[in-house]
Amino acid sequence: MADITIRAAYASVVEDEEEGQLFVGFAEGEAEDEVYCLFRQPLTGGPVWFEVTDDSFGAEDALERVVAGPKGLEITLKPALAGRFGWASSVAVKAGPVCEGRDEAFAALAAMLGPVWQAA
Repeated sequence: MADITIRAAYASVVEDEEEGQLFVGFAEGEAEDEVYCLFRQPLTGGPVWFEVTDDSFGAEDALERVVAGPKGLEITLKPALAGRFGWASSVAVKAGPVCEGRDEAFAALAAMLGPVWQAA
């Protein structure tokens, strides 16, 4: 069982050319105070930043493994960075087929994460 669970209703992929970043996010709702997780990477490639609900609960190169399945994502964080996530070691993103934008987000993450990404 994951230490943090996000029940995502929405997923998004945003390529911000002005900032030079690719953002892939999952959120429980559309309000600013909703629970979310966000993956961010420079458009030119490089390290991936991952955060949960607030940028103070995030870190660069924090992902050990991300497993995608029909019910969503199981994210394993690197143990050395657990303190950056409130001592959590894993995050579950419940993003079933009704999660709007899920397939596009999964495809973007597969490309972004390379060998960290695993399809179940």
